[in-house]
Amino acid sequence: MSYQIGDNISELSLPCIDGSQFTLDQAQGKRYMLSFMRFSACPFCQLRIHQLISHWQELDKNFTVIAVFDSPLEDLQKHTNNELAPFPILADEHYFYYQEFAVKQSISGMFKAMIFRMPTLLYAMIGKRYFPSSIKGKVTTLPADFLVDENGIIESIYHAKDSGDHIPFDRVKAFASRPIN
Repeated sequence: MSYQIGDNISELSLPCIDGSQFTLDQAQGKRYMLSFMRFSACPFCQLRIHQLISHWQELDKNFTVIAVFDSPLEDLQKHTNNELAPFPILADEHYFYYQEFAVKQSISGMFKAMIFRMPTLLYAMIGKRYFPSSIKGKVTTLPADFLVDENGIIESIYHAKDSGDHIPFDRVKAFASRPIN
């Protein structure tokens, strides 16, 4: 299956880093960004989580983020334990929802990010200490972000152009702060 704009997301259930089982019922009535990241130790993805946490106060209280990594729960807990996220961070070790949502893979996208986003990569690794110490997941995954309204309908899909690309925060903020119908 491949979700498209206008489709209803009716099911998503994965383990959360706090040990609970996340289901979409927890986001019922809220707008959210379903964000598919790469492997848990990805410096780009850990930096994105940090940025979302840092700017959380700018987002509406009726909005949340659901971040999904393609790593085992134990590895994800190891790499995100120091980040106290106000949103769920989930493990999709078997890549089930990545396939359901047609998240793309690209070897060239991986290398493109390493070359053209080198300053960001160095900042993540040296400045923030997000080292890719273990790679448990697919290194060729390209992030994907789905903006979903309060009724579970996909309003926007953003497929990354490379491994360090995500939907711009200003688009997330504009979506989050729109009045609920």
